[in-house]
Amino acid sequence: MKKVGIIMGSDSDLPIIEKAVAVLKELEVPYEVHIYSAHRTPVEARDFSVNAKANGFGVLIAAAGMAAHLAGAVAANTTLPVIGIPCKGPVFDGMDALLSTVQMPTGIPVATVAVNGGANAALLACEIIAVGDDALAAKLDAKRKADAEKVLKKDADIAAKL
Repeated sequence: MKKVGIIMGSDSDLPIIEKAVAVLKELEVPYEVHIYSAHRTPVEARDFSVNAKANGFGVLIAAAGMAAHLAGAVAANTTLPVIGIPCKGPVFDGMDALLSTVQMPTGIPVATVAVNGGANAALLACEIIAVGDDALAAKLDAKRKADAEKVLKKDADIAAKL
């Protein structure tokens, strides 16, 4: 199975990345997590991206706040799918990161999830890998079914209560 590469621009993004890691662990998808900044460690971020395919990765997740150039910098250096997680910052409530992540120029796409959307980024990464992995696709189907059952149980509980 291909690995998921997760890069965060700063350790302040760790709470969001932990949500992604929890999903990957639940679905038993191999992953690596690194801190590389598009601005402070551009060489390391580039090297990771350039070599990701050869190193067994199938998709990359990049989480960053404020200027949020990390996902674009990663995508510029690989043809692997890149999922950007815009992270909420102290000034514009994550809108700056969202716009920086989603507004990529033609030719360098970045899939973008919600602000602080670590869990959905991991699920999307798993869906991408599952295109060529029937066992992972089955796990995703089972997760969707279990999630639906939880909602229906809550519906039954609230109907009984009210």
